[in-house]
Amino acid sequence: MTRRLLLGYLTAAVIVLLVLEVPLAIFYQQRETGRLTVDVERDATVLAAHYEDALEQGIPPDPTAASGYARRTGVRVVVVDKAGASLIDTSTPAGRDFSTRPEIRIALGGARAEGTRHSDTLNADLLYVAVPVTSGANVYGAVRLTLDMREVNALVHGYWLGLIGVAAVVLMAMAGIGWAIARSVTRPLRHLNAEAARFATGDLTTTDPDPGAPSEIAALGATMNTMAQRLERLLAEHREFVADASHQLRTPLTALRLRLENMQSASGTPEEAEDLTAAIDETNRLAGLVGDLLQFARAEETAAPVAVDLVQLAADRVDTWSASADVANVSLDFTSPHGPVFADAVPGGVEQILDNLIDNAIAAAPPGTRVSVTVVRGRADHSFTIADAGPGLSDDLKARALDRFWRSDQSEPGTGLGLPIANALAKASGGSLLLHDSPAGGLAVTVTLPAARSRNPSRSG
Repeated sequence: MTRRLLLGYLTAAVIVLLVLEVPLAIFYQQRETGRLTVDVERDATVLAAHYEDALEQGIPPDPTAASGYARRTGVRVVVVDKAGASLIDTSTPAGRDFSTRPEIRIALGGARAEGTRHSDTLNADLLYVAVPVTSGANVYGAVRLTLDMREVNALVHGYWLGLIGVAAVVLMAMAGIGWAIARSVTRPLRHLNAEAARFATGDLTTTDPDPGAPSEIAALGATMNTMAQRLERLLAEHREFVADASHQLRTPLTALRLRLENMQSASGTPEEAEDLTAAIDETNRLAGLVGDLLQFARAEETAAPVAVDLVQLAADRVDTWSASADVANVSLDFTSPHGPVFADAVPGGVEQILDNLIDNAIAAAPPGTRVSVTVVRGRADHSFTIADAGPGLSDDLKARALDRFWRSDQSEPGTGLGLPIANALAKASGGSLLLHDSPAGGLAVTVTLPAARSRNPSRSG
């Protein structure tokens, strides 16, 4: 919008400049041509009066006056008799017949002739003035003055260039002023756009409206703030409901599992024991689902990120999961740069991400293969990658893997919330999560987090 406003200002300025300067330039050209014509016509009248007696008496005129005038002004002087033959010509020898020239014919008819014409010989525009040499009502000849218009045209062109320079300065000034005005006009809209972009990322905190905004934009900003506040309340109620429901379900599920385990120990037949074992497994699966729902609800809370050391946290989680990896006959490798790597993340978020991703990688990795955990230091962002040598996922399945409750193999245990929880925690930290193929042929998950602005790491897990 700023560019459109600026273009509108410049278009209006160009139109105004054209309306003012084009007529001014034309007027200047006409004035200079008219002034020169008047001057040349006056000089021609003076020369005609000077040669009147000689032409009337039929004696050869003295060319001294005409030659002196031509030297001073650069004007060609031609004096002809009443038959049109040249008696004086300051450019060519006398004796030429000029009776066929329209201006000479008009002057010999007793009238004055003036105008401009193009000379192919000189390749220039010429201004001519022809006046009759008369005594009473008798015409005895004519005087024609011819002037090269290059000097006048140079003056006119210089004036045009001056006007163009003025227009350029005015347009540059208008561009600067217009840019400042456009930025001032669109500042409230840019503020609203930034607010809307922030709302789109999930940050629904509101700010005070721009005090300099027009009433319509201020009303729109207030409406957006009201919308954000209502959305924040609805999301908070949703998270509280999921967290409360998950928390309340834990106790009865634990009691139910204990009852089933007691019944299993007291069962009389193998069939009853098998049924109770299946029921206990389903209860455990339901308890895991409830736990994941509670974890997911907490992951969606917008806590302020803190500085954490990715190297230390990743090393701790690799050490914690090494026992599970040994049971699954999977090697758990850890690679990191020298020294700490500080990144901003929600409290406890990196630990939960690593737990979910390492757990998934160990479950997917075939026995005898490796699961690698790699921390990479960047400039504006740092990242860590967990890769396995399992079956991996196709591009279509990668796109679905972040959906809640989705599992590639429904026969395997799990709730389908591990990757969505990790993705939610990465986004809440201002980062991202990407699924791609690992060099070993399995799945690799890379989590990118912004580099910490503060170097005071949090040790909360």
